[in-house]
Amino acid sequence: MAKVLIVTGDAAEDLEVFYPYQRLLEEGYEVDVAAPAVKKLQFVVHDFVDGFDTYTEKPGHTWQADVAFADVDPSEYVALVIPGGRAPEYIRNDEDCQRIVQHFYGESKPVAQLCHGPLVAAAAGVLNGRKTSAYPALALDIRAGGAEWVDGDAVVDGNVVSGRAWPDHPTWMRAFMTILKEHAPA
Repeated sequence: MAKVLIVTGDAAEDLEVFYPYQRLLEEGYEVDVAAPAVKKLQFVVHDFVDGFDTYTEKPGHTWQADVAFADVDPSEYVALVIPGGRAPEYIRNDEDCQRIVQHFYGESKPVAQLCHGPLVAAAAGVLNGRKTSAYPALALDIRAGGAEWVDGDAVVDGNVVSGRAWPDHPTWMRAFMTILKEHAPA
C-alpha cells in the first residue's frame, strides 16, 4: 500500500491535519503523522471573531504522532502533506523536518502544503523560483523564501499543490489527489 506522510506538531490547525488525513485514507493510502517526537499532539482551531483584526485560537483535538522526524525515511513515502496552524512556525527549525521536505521536493514527489505550511518549505530552502499559495499574511515570508506568493485556493506548481487555509480544502485536495493518483496510485 502506498504511504503518505504528514509533518506537523502541537498547535497545528485541526481541520488542516484531519481533512487530508481522512481523505487520503478514503482513497486507500496509508498515512503516517510525523512530529518532532512520538507523543500525543494538541491541535488548535483558528477562526475569525467579530472585533478581532486576526484569527483567534482555541484548543482542538488531540492525536498521536506515529513517528518522530528523526526516524522518518522519506523514501518509504510517495507524497507529503504540510498542514498549517502554528506548528510550522517551530517544526521548520527542525533539521530532520527540513531533510524530509528537501527529499520530497528534490525527488519531485507530490507535496500538498496549506496555510502556514509553506513556512516549512521556505526554511528547507526549496521554494526558490516556485509559486505557492499560503495564508495571505505570509506573502512577505514566501517572497523572502524566494517564491512568488499567489492568492489562490489550489495553486499547482509542478508536483506541489498549495492553498491559503482550510476553506480551500475542496479545490486544494482535489488538485492534490489528481497529481498523487498520477504519481502513485493507492
